[in-house]
Amino acid sequence: MTGSMPSGPKVIALSGGVGGAKLALGLAKTLPPGTLTVVCNTADDFDHLGLRICPDLDTVMYTLGGLSNQRQGWGLENESWHVMARLQQLGGESWFNLGDKDIATHLIRTELLQHGHSLSQATERLCQGMGVQQRILPMTNDRVSTRVQTVQGMLSFQHYFVREQCRPAVRGFEFQGIDAAHPEPDFMAALSDGSVDAVILCPSNPYVSIDPILKLPGVRAALQQCPAPVIAISPIVGGQAIKGPTAKMMAELGISCTSLAIAEYYSDFVDAYVLDEMDSIYLPEVAKLGLQTITTNTVMNTLADRIALAEVCLALAQQLKH
Repeated sequence: MTGSMPSGPKVIALSGGVGGAKLALGLAKTLPPGTLTVVCNTADDFDHLGLRICPDLDTVMYTLGGLSNQRQGWGLENESWHVMARLQQLGGESWFNLGDKDIATHLIRTELLQHGHSLSQATERLCQGMGVQQRILPMTNDRVSTRVQTVQGMLSFQHYFVREQCRPAVRGFEFQGIDAAHPEPDFMAALSDGSVDAVILCPSNPYVSIDPILKLPGVRAALQQCPAPVIAISPIVGGQAIKGPTAKMMAELGISCTSLAIAEYYSDFVDAYVLDEMDSIYLPEVAKLGLQTITTNTVMNTLADRIALAEVCLALAQQLKH
């Protein structure tokens, strides 16, 4: 970002992929350009066909750049698949679909990384090319890899999520490299910045999208000490996950599949918790955790839904700050 300092509330959003990107878009449409920073999970990142793939970063970039496939929520609109079709004909690995236009993103990122640029620098370059007016940061410039403990043995996250389509029962998660990884410096600086108005945990999967961010050394403590209100939105509505395998994972891990269980998991650093109207039964229990809590529609089917939820979160943050 260059030029004069942007005016308006300064907000940090912690995000995974599709679900997080929806709220990030609502925030981007609500806040002035340059005032939103989205910090993305990178523990899903992996090398494939010689390219560095960053699924959550790409989903948020494509969404905020107005380029994403609206129907499926990930990938690019008007994508073609000639490379994958040819790859399959040649007997290559085709279980992870990369669209022809999408491959350009990975080629540029991989080249920049190979020439010594950090992931943050590569992301900034890509955002500029896509016309993204918000700042998007990886959670770390170091490599962290989610490993899924399943009844069939240990799987890398993308093998579990895409190749196996989340079928194996989950027993736990490991984040390889997390203890030695350094949180992205500007991310950490923002958490202690007194001019930041809110930190918002998007309704992404707590266990594989938000948890890697929280488990980076110093992040959870920084959130506990953050001068800005920290607000989380429940990814569970009426005992079901809006998107992805969150509910399935919770059941297999022996965790009650409720929005209350997520509130309990975040309660040591979150100031406020947003529940869906369907889960208003949990308001008293969440309040007992010492959290400010409200209910609203959290199911973001339309752009209007995303903007409305963003406005609710920003109003709650303003109320807490004052």
